[in-house]
Amino acid sequence: MPRIQPRSIPADLEARLLQSGLSALEARLYAARGITEPTDLEHELARLLPFGGLKGIHETAFRLANAIAARERILIVADYDADGATACAVAVRGLGLFGAIVDFVVPNRFEYGYGLTPEIVELAAQKNPDLLVTVDNGIASVAGVAAAKARGIDVLITDHHLPGDSLPDALIVNPNQPGCTFASRNLAGVGVMFYVLMALRAELRQRGTFGDQPEPNLGQLLDLVALGTVADVVKLDGNNRILVEQGLKRMRAGRASPGVMALFAAAGRDPYKATCFDLGFTLGPRLNAAGRLDDMSLGIACLLAGSVDAALPLAQELDQMNRARRDIEAGMRDEAETVLATLDCEASYSLALYRADWHQGVVGIVASRVKDRFHRPTIVFADGGPDEIKGSGRSIVGLHLRDALDLVSKRHPGLILKFGGHAMAAGLSLRPGDFDAFQRAFEAVCRELMPTSALERVIETDGALPEDGYSMAVAEKLDRQVWGQGFPAPRFHDEFRVLEQRVVGERHLKVKLRTRYGHVLDGIRFQHPDTLPQNVIAVFSISVNEFRGERILQLQLEHCE
Repeated sequence: MPRIQPRSIPADLEARLLQSGLSALEARLYAARGITEPTDLEHELARLLPFGGLKGIHETAFRLANAIAARERILIVADYDADGATACAVAVRGLGLFGAIVDFVVPNRFEYGYGLTPEIVELAAQKNPDLLVTVDNGIASVAGVAAAKARGIDVLITDHHLPGDSLPDALIVNPNQPGCTFASRNLAGVGVMFYVLMALRAELRQRGTFGDQPEPNLGQLLDLVALGTVADVVKLDGNNRILVEQGLKRMRAGRASPGVMALFAAAGRDPYKATCFDLGFTLGPRLNAAGRLDDMSLGIACLLAGSVDAALPLAQELDQMNRARRDIEAGMRDEAETVLATLDCEASYSLALYRADWHQGVVGIVASRVKDRFHRPTIVFADGGPDEIKGSGRSIVGLHLRDALDLVSKRHPGLILKFGGHAMAAGLSLRPGDFDAFQRAFEAVCRELMPTSALERVIETDGALPEDGYSMAVAEKLDRQVWGQGFPAPRFHDEFRVLEQRVVGERHLKVKLRTRYGHVLDGIRFQHPDTLPQNVIAVFSISVNEFRGERILQLQLEHCE
């Protein structure tokens, strides 16, 4: 049973925020998230960290400016997730604003795998580029950069992933590379590319490139930056919150790019009421579906479309792909549950699952679902080609997943063919016959690195919602704020009386609840059709539910006991 734990609220911060004019609820929420001054909640572009703090950015801007002046052919090498797709679109559109000759290539994950590999260089060479620019990948592409240079092709790397033991021989912009002092290491790949464009504009300005002409407005790319940042689940520190807020403002003003507007339309969502939830759980999955099931070039084409009419058929195709992805995921999740029923999950420190017929593009989502349910670091594998299985892992607080895989690799040389990732998510490949050995090695490392206390799931909440918090005005205000990884959306816990309940959509429980203050409210518990007792303690969030033109306050129940 998970343990419900109210967040710690520094009393001095709460008092300071109260004195600044914030409401009692706002002061409590923001103090618990480390906000020290009301100005920390200001999201104007002028408050962005200056690009000069990124190591290598001036040299990269200088090289790009030279490439534009010399009419060199620039080829963007993209990644196949939402961050990579938006970063590619930002690069193509942004460089195009400066007059560059630019195109892109994105590898099919099932044929080429991840990053700038020698095979991708061979594919890219068919377009006769003078300069390759990676987005959301490349920091580990030592062999790929060498292969490009052997062909006489220069390479610039823009990435945000953690580096390996050695770096490629190329100009690199990555806040996580050694020696970089940039104050935010949490930029997504799309954020890094946006910063490169800001530096390039400054370089071109210094050269007098624009003359009397107005400079290109890079703000028109911020909806894509916001989408990729939220979809990649990077930490929303103050700098990232500025990028996301500015992108949401463009959407709400109807000034998003045609591809983003089409994605909203295909999902049946209103861009004029855009929220972080829309980006992370509506648009992001539709964009990711292309890379998971087929080829991300479809998603990038949608983002680069010149009009909503041109983008809409592509967005609708992405929507159909996402529906297919959900069906595949549901089947894999059910099969995983059958396998897990034969294991003693409570006694394990980790979970590793493999079936040859599982879909390689969906293993990461299934790993995330299993991790959420059992609160164990989880890696799910599927066949990845001849003599190779590919796994995607998700971790919990207490285990740095990439470091754990690194330790397995060092203790068992040759067991892992390749790996990479972050603290909370990573990918790797093995030989099929080595799965059992990996499972044992990974379990041993997890037991060594994690304290037993890390295995207890703790649900942090913001305590009880005050009586005046149960209002449409509060729900609407919270909905419009920038929440996400590292700056979690508010959730509360309290006791309720269950007045009515019924299953809807086969998997969800619709309820009517009475609060301790006498409010009677609708509630929904997704993916949990089990009947609730008459009295429950529930962890919940509040939101505005719109259905058939009616807007009502609704509680979303995350956990009940």
